[in-house]
Amino acid sequence: MDPLFLAIETAREAGALLLAHAGGPLETEQKSARGDLVTVADRASEALIVERLLAGFPASAILGEEGGVRAGASDERWIVDPLDGTTNYAHGYPMYCVSIAYERAGEVLAGAIYAPVLGELFAAEKGSGATRNGRPMRVSRSARLYDSLVCTGFVPAGYERNGENFARLSRVARAVRRDGSAALDCAFVACGAFDAFWEFDLKAWDVAAGGLIVREAGGTVTAIDGSAYTVDGGSFLATNGVIHEPMRAALAGE
Repeated sequence: MDPLFLAIETAREAGALLLAHAGGPLETEQKSARGDLVTVADRASEALIVERLLAGFPASAILGEEGGVRAGASDERWIVDPLDGTTNYAHGYPMYCVSIAYERAGEVLAGAIYAPVLGELFAAEKGSGATRNGRPMRVSRSARLYDSLVCTGFVPAGYERNGENFARLSRVARAVRRDGSAALDCAFVACGAFDAFWEFDLKAWDVAAGGLIVREAGGTVTAIDGSAYTVDGGSFLATNGVIHEPMRAALAGE
């Protein structure tokens, strides 16, 4: 079975499940920090995703936000966020998504991000470009940070780590957004809606699919200090490539 096809179909099915749960009473639990929530919808979505992925790739490992690590018997791994933007979801704000990435021998080869309320499906396969609802997409052509719309994220408990950067970029970019879904922020960089996105302390499930999609759309992805990006590195900077160095310098306070 083709990993990208499975990722896309599974993301769509999980998105439909999230829509079915939305609008009703939701029990929420706080996880590690204030603003880091989980709901029954997160867990139901992940259970569905794991079932579908293992049916297609029974020997693969799975790293899921709500289920932790499942060891596999091959060099393949699925990296899953069943509901990225849980706080948004719990409050009826439509900026949330399902993110699924396929990794083999430590390299992400396919990824899909589906925002069910928006009806937007972003996908990429290494070496084949990126698509938005099946059509090829590219990053923006913005050449100046001054003209750029950029985005970031942080949980309330982590504001101090990023607050100075938020203020600094607010002074030098056209505007800064904080939408609360790292995977969807990556997708919006890939399609040119955002010119850049940065965030600290991310997990692999936040950026595995999004990082690939940005690169396949022609963008650049590194750690915030400009060093090499890894899915488990936490520090993340994605741009259209043209403003990557100005973003790195601004975030470094240069």
